[in-house]
Amino acid sequence: MTSVRLRLLILALAPLIVLMPLLLLLGMTRWTSDYDKVLIANVESDLKIASQYLSRLRAKTGDELNAVTASVEFNTWLDRPEDERARYFDETRDRLGLTFLYYLPAEQVGRAGAIWPVIAQAAAGQGGAQIDIMASDTLARLSPEIAQTARIPLIATPAAVPTTRAVEDRGMVIHAASPITLNGHRGVLVGGILLNRNLDFIDTINDLVYAHAGAAGARQGTATLFLDDVRISTNVRLFEDVRALGTRVSGEVRKAVLSEGRIWLDRAFVVNDWYISGYLPITDSFGDRVGMLYVGFLEAPFNVAKRDAFLWMMAAFAAVLILSAPVFLWMARGIFAPLERMTQVINRVGRGDLSARIGPVGARGEIGEVAQHLDGLLEQVQDRDLRLRAWNEELNKRVDQRTAELSEANAKLEQTFRQLVMSEKLASIGEITAGVAHEINNPVAVILGNVDVIRQTLGEGAVPVRTELDLIDKQVSRIEAIVGKLLKFAAPSDFADHQQQVDLAPVVRDCLVLVDHLISQHQITVTCQFDPVPPVRVDTGEIQQVIVNLVVNAVQAMGDGGQLILQLYPDPRGGAALVVQDSGPGVAEDQLGSVFDPFFTTKRGEGTGLGLSISQTLIQRAGGLISVRNRDGGGAEFTVWLPER
Repeated sequence: MTSVRLRLLILALAPLIVLMPLLLLLGMTRWTSDYDKVLIANVESDLKIASQYLSRLRAKTGDELNAVTASVEFNTWLDRPEDERARYFDETRDRLGLTFLYYLPAEQVGRAGAIWPVIAQAAAGQGGAQIDIMASDTLARLSPEIAQTARIPLIATPAAVPTTRAVEDRGMVIHAASPITLNGHRGVLVGGILLNRNLDFIDTINDLVYAHAGAAGARQGTATLFLDDVRISTNVRLFEDVRALGTRVSGEVRKAVLSEGRIWLDRAFVVNDWYISGYLPITDSFGDRVGMLYVGFLEAPFNVAKRDAFLWMMAAFAAVLILSAPVFLWMARGIFAPLERMTQVINRVGRGDLSARIGPVGARGEIGEVAQHLDGLLEQVQDRDLRLRAWNEELNKRVDQRTAELSEANAKLEQTFRQLVMSEKLASIGEITAGVAHEINNPVAVILGNVDVIRQTLGEGAVPVRTELDLIDKQVSRIEAIVGKLLKFAAPSDFADHQQQVDLAPVVRDCLVLVDHLISQHQITVTCQFDPVPPVRVDTGEIQQVIVNLVVNAVQAMGDGGQLILQLYPDPRGGAALVVQDSGPGVAEDQLGSVFDPFFTTKRGEGTGLGLSISQTLIQRAGGLISVRNRDGGGAEFTVWLPER
């Protein structure tokens, strides 16, 4: 982002870009919350209307039954023959819109009243109506057709409480009873309306609540009556022309309404879509919660309305941004042009044109002053550049002179270093001379002793002294190996580049033979862990000198007793890594950074302090690295890495 114009544009529009979406989000959140509260209030009002209709229907049924029993006409019909009285009951049932209507004489009221509180209340002289649940056998005694109408197969419904029932054969009825006390007749008139599959009842509720459902923009609502958690009367569609009878409510709603007795006012998934829903618990004449009354309307149209409102607001915000940008650029062009001119001049100066100048910019205020100051600074820069160029020529001459002097000094230092390498190598040979003498004397003694044995037994043949003769051969070979390796180690290399492809494992083993006397003297346990590694390019004598130096230092650091671990493994960087670990006290933390310095030693009066410094130089000459650290379990660890070439 290098354009001044773009930067100022972003700076000006940033508050609008950042704050406006935040304000829109907060406003939409608050509006959505209030909108949802209005929807819940609407469904709550709808639920009250449906509940009032159910209560009014129940009261109307009881009042109409009381009116019948109080009429003289009814009492005259009780005295007529059975067939005429039955016809009168059928006509009265149809006229009142009842599902069943029957007369209980006084002698039968007691048994029925023990079953139904409504009948017991009527027997006490007070008529009324309640919601009751009748079993299938009770319905069958009233009429087989009623029992068949009430029977509803259950349909598996996601999220419903699991059940083993396959059918709901109970019936929910508005159960009414009225006392008969005229003309010497004693008894109870019982009637009721079956609500199972009662589509007139549920459609009437739907029409009352959602009277204008077909109008444009009106709420698309539904109403349902539940027996327990089963839809027994509903205008919710399972398919286009099939009502969702036998489907069940979700376990969450069932628990809240039937188990806890709460009124549910929230969104809920109903059969196949989301509805803003209200569920009201229904209690029977025993005071038990036996069902639910539901009303609700589709949530989708309101979600669309909320989404459209949000999109409209975002579109308005985008339009404001689009209109603001060109207006701002037009108003700010007096600032942009001088600043962009300054930027062009600075770019020219950056490419080496120190003669570039801004000149008059025609702008007043701070921008004009900045342009003048910048021209002044460019004049100073050009003047200082000329002087620096002159100084640079003089400095180059002096650098050439000093470089020649340093080259001569480096040549002398190189020669001195070669002498130091040879001195350190001779010091290492001195360390192992005593051991070589010891290693020679033992085999010689063995040779001499076995020569005597041969002489004593030669007369009887060489078979009895075969073991001794083999031992003589072995010890003589050992003498040759030790002397040969010592001579090879001591052979001068003149500090020249005699690098060759070297397999490190045999070289390490040869070095252990050279210092074996020192290891045995100090009772050191040696552990070798050699993985296959690629050959490295290094001078054999120089790497021997480094290995012997590291092993000798480790043995001396441990004193008597300890463990020396030598590891070889391929390094992830390529080449091979050699690790020398000891179980000694390690290196003091404040001395870790100094162990490779020339003349640094912890053995005052015993060494030159050049061993590790020379070892580092030899490894670096071969293109490798040498490092040191203290082990977690104690002791020091030196790691030598040599590249594969």
